[in-house]
Amino acid sequence: MAQLPKHSVRVDVRNIGGIDEASVTLSDGVSVLTGRNATNRTSFLQALMTGLGSRQSSLKGDAEEGAVTLELDGETYTRTLRRRGDTVAFDGDPYLDDPELADLFAFLLEDNEARRAVARGDDLREIIMRPIDTDAIDAEIRECKQQRDELESEIDRLDGLEHDLPSLEADRRETVAELEAAEDELEAVREDLDDLDAGVDESRTRKQEMEAAFQKVRDARSELDDLEFDLETERSTLGELRSERDELRETVDTAEAPDRNPDRLAGRIDELRRRKRALDDDINQLGSVIGFNEDMVEGSGVDIEGDAPSDDPTATLTAGDQTTCWTCGSAVETDQIEATLDRLRELRSAKLDERNEIRGEIETLTDEQSAIRQAKREIERAEERLESVEAEIESTESRIDDLEAQIEAKRETVAEREEAAESIDVDGYDEALELHREANGIELRIERLEDEVDDIDAEIEEREAALERREDLRAEREQVTDRLTDLRTRVDRIEETAVEEFNEHMATVLDILEYENLDRIWIERRETERREGRRKVTRTRFDLHIVRSSPDGTAYEDTVDHLSESEREVTGLVFALAGYLVHDVHETVPFVLLDSLEAIDSDRIARVVDYFRSHADYLVAALLPGDAAALPDEHDYVEQID
Repeated sequence: MAQLPKHSVRVDVRNIGGIDEASVTLSDGVSVLTGRNATNRTSFLQALMTGLGSRQSSLKGDAEEGAVTLELDGETYTRTLRRRGDTVAFDGDPYLDDPELADLFAFLLEDNEARRAVARGDDLREIIMRPIDTDAIDAEIRECKQQRDELESEIDRLDGLEHDLPSLEADRRETVAELEAAEDELEAVREDLDDLDAGVDESRTRKQEMEAAFQKVRDARSELDDLEFDLETERSTLGELRSERDELRETVDTAEAPDRNPDRLAGRIDELRRRKRALDDDINQLGSVIGFNEDMVEGSGVDIEGDAPSDDPTATLTAGDQTTCWTCGSAVETDQIEATLDRLRELRSAKLDERNEIRGEIETLTDEQSAIRQAKREIERAEERLESVEAEIESTESRIDDLEAQIEAKRETVAEREEAAESIDVDGYDEALELHREANGIELRIERLEDEVDDIDAEIEEREAALERREDLRAEREQVTDRLTDLRTRVDRIEETAVEEFNEHMATVLDILEYENLDRIWIERRETERREGRRKVTRTRFDLHIVRSSPDGTAYEDTVDHLSESEREVTGLVFALAGYLVHDVHETVPFVLLDSLEAIDSDRIARVVDYFRSHADYLVAALLPGDAAALPDEHDYVEQID
């Protein structure tokens, strides 16, 4: 196979639509498929769509399988179609994993939903917003809110730590001052002891014995002091635990267990979502059917060429008030077809209402499910914490009993050692004993003060280290808040941008196409209240306005029904272009496909193609020979599909 020129696309088609087998090479820029009706131009566009990832194509009527091969940017993409009973299965490796955006806003064939939405008076906002996964946005919003709340809680805690720092530093200064005073006091007592020792005529052995006895007393008192401090700490902890236990018991006792199972709600939500997806498919199919039949009734859906076969099932044969049905071939009254169309419109409207009801019920059940799970988590956390607190209380009470027993034994030890020290017979003993006792008390106080200073220093250091993280947490909170704002406003921004794009391009296109007495076509974005399920919700809608001028120059507002077929087609194309730009479809697929432009005159078709060409790398348009003749020779023309 010959190598493709740079920026060219080769499309090989087999058994798609009306094509037996064909190979077409498209250059970048504008490619015009020119020919009369029944020359497989639309079939080729559908085959190209299939290779790009769409499922909006069909197998040739007498074929069991077909295929499309697409060579683009040095890569080859293959798609196969196989008949399976009444359905066609798609397989292979197409260009797009998800063709939704392209189907809506790039593949602008006759039955394109965005293009037809204007003529049918559909909800334009729903078309624009369909590719947006609002459920995923809502889930991300909830996650961001939780993350932001956790960050704010931590920042508030750190703010409290900073508020306590001056008090801690003041406590440290007071404790250090008290420590220094105690050290001075101890130094004075030791000087008195030295003076007393100098005047006591006693053997070195007796002095050492007396000093050893006093040291034992000091050691025992120090151990007793530590035990009493530990006991005080444990009693304080016990009080806090008992208070927490009472609060948790009250929380658990007063909490109302959810009366519904969130898992059962999940099943109901999944069921509703499946029903909503089925309704989406039904609504889309009904829209296509209604649009096709409206065009057939108006006589614009099919061109009858002299060489067209007389048994063409899609040919419109009109004679007076009777029409040959294009689906069954029998003669029916035109009024009967109109009545059937009215019933189809009513059915579509009913399905739209049902979808809105289901959407509201999904939101209500999702909120209820979230609330139930949150309530269950809170109860479970309270029960788990209560169990943990009760275990801690039991453990603390046991430690208190042990400490009380140790303190009682240590007091007896202190008394025994003091009695042993007092039994030593040394001249000046009473005064020395008193000084040693005083020194012992001061030493214990110094040890306690030193421990307090160390504890305060450690707490200050810990808080200062934590405060260093605060700026990082604030920056993170700012990012999360910005993300939350972005998520909350994303839908609004997309809607606003879609309206701006449509209004801007519509104004430009109307100016280029120069329609008589058509001054302006524009979309107004406004909020309305409506009921979905059991609650009222605020929804945005897009209202399409048409402004005309009367012969005397007076401006007045008209309706879509009064637009000419050419004006409706152009409006639908511009609406699709707005969606193409808003969703950056050019980043996903480099094609825009145009078909069924016969309602627009040749000169205006040329201007429309020229306007659209700047928005895609490849613009492929299927045109009748007379319409194609109005386009410049610089474009690439394909006159035969084979």
